[in-house]
Amino acid sequence: MQQSEAPRRPDVTAVELVGGPERLTVGLHEYDPAWATVFETHRRRIQDALADARAGSEPVVIEHIGIEHIGSTSVPGLAAKQIVDIVVAVDDITDEEDYLDALLAAGYVLRVREPGHRLVRTPERDVHVHLYRRGDPAIAEYLLLRDHLRADAADRALYESTKRALMARSWADMNAYSDAKTEVIVAIKERARRAAGLTDRRA
Repeated sequence: MQQSEAPRRPDVTAVELVGGPERLTVGLHEYDPAWATVFETHRRRIQDALADARAGSEPVVIEHIGIEHIGSTSVPGLAAKQIVDIVVAVDDITDEEDYLDALLAAGYVLRVREPGHRLVRTPERDVHVHLYRRGDPAIAEYLLLRDHLRADAADRALYESTKRALMARSWADMNAYSDAKTEVIVAIKERARRAAGLTDRRA
């Protein structure tokens, strides 16, 4: 994935959580092939919105808009919350007028603004769109985990059992639930790196 140019302006330095913390109210569901269809619908929606935003100033090169299905709903056979996660690579995360306005106009709402990352989602909260600078290591990390879980049945089962155990507890904040999975995710990604022959040991 190619690196983007230097940002036009300094990024934000704090986390803005629009609407504040939210309770975890959705449970796990068995894998649903319809999640792939939901992703494809939103991939086209996002692609069209970003292409339209760029059309006024430069030639539109659609294939340079990186959009990937990530998270548990992207892994066949893995139980998941019914929230489809998508990652989008943009040229400059600080240049919000080049992507955020277009996505808001397309019907998404802003949930998170933090250093290096923006999150918009549907009003129904069933699709989350994560935006990063093109070449941000976070994108590669999402894809590493996704591809490993697709290929490794044992780690897929481990991850699902971990989520089921955590979901048996009550969570006042969805972010706390996500943080509780970190130790297992780090271990799975280490195995993914070894399986892929990678020497980078970052978590």
